[in-house]
Amino acid sequence: MNKILGTLLVAIVCLSAQLVAAGEQTVKLKVENMYCASCPFIVKKTLAGVEGVKRVDVSFRQKTATVIYDDQKCTAAKLASAASGAGFPATPIKQ
Repeated sequence: MNKILGTLLVAIVCLSAQLVAAGEQTVKLKVENMYCASCPFIVKKTLAGVEGVKRVDVSFRQKTATVIYDDQKCTAAKLASAASGAGFPATPIKQ
């Protein structure tokens, strides 16, 4: 019984270590070619479709997209590439 509990404890510690290693990151992208009211919707839908994305906020007025993502599954470059591939060239804004 103690062996099973010990094994279970080790498994829990390993799983929690992996959860801590996964990081939530935020990136703000400058997005070009947003000229109409449907453009922010398309940008948001495109970015939300990238694996690891947790939240997307798009500002038509500022021509930006703020994305919260899991850095174990995605990168800022991958997000910019996805937006660019949909016809909205994007670049990360240094903060």
